[in-house]
Amino acid sequence: MIGLPAGTRIWLVAGVTDMRRGMDGLAALVQGALAENPFSGHVFIFRGRRGDLMKLLWWSGDGLCLFAKRLERGRFIWPQATEGAVHLTAAQLSMLLEGIDWRRPERTWQPDCAA
Repeated sequence: MIGLPAGTRIWLVAGVTDMRRGMDGLAALVQGALAENPFSGHVFIFRGRRGDLMKLLWWSGDGLCLFAKRLERGRFIWPQATEGAVHLTAAQLSMLLEGIDWRRPERTWQPDCAA
């Protein structure tokens, strides 16, 4: 993933988005449905109906960027809400991009209490 500047907010757009939309259509969706500015420097993430494709919209400061990722197996974990947006941390975004359930990550390492 591209390193995002400090203070960048990451918004996961709830519900299903028509993945035929390009950057202009997604920017209009950010403005209309979320009442947010797509040129704010924040990241907006959209998921398609099947759940194996997502698109990220991000204003880098000198242009609007559109990133897409499709999983070969599995689906991206998405909230059950049908409208609105959920704020994610950079760590949660990394997990989401890998197809990991970002809502309930489990630590696999346990501290040694016998020491």
